[in-house]
Amino acid sequence: MPLYEYISREDGSVIELLRSAKDADAPVADPEGKGRTFVRKLSTFASASAAGSGPSASGGCCPCGKNRGSCGSSS
Repeated sequence: MPLYEYISREDGSVIELLRSAKDADAPVADPEGKGRTFVRKLSTFASASAAGSGPSASGGCCPCGKNRGSCGSSS
């Protein structure tokens, strides 16, 4: 089940809930009973890769990461 973040419109508090995708945008009860309104927050993430890894660092022009023509591809 996906983990969603919700932010309070009133004070900016953020909570996390495990909910099914079909219930992702359903109303959320205030866990502290203060009557706040929560809306789903767009969650983002970042990843890092080691230096020298990935197709962009291989120097290849082919989608496979090898030099053009070395895999038999003509693209």
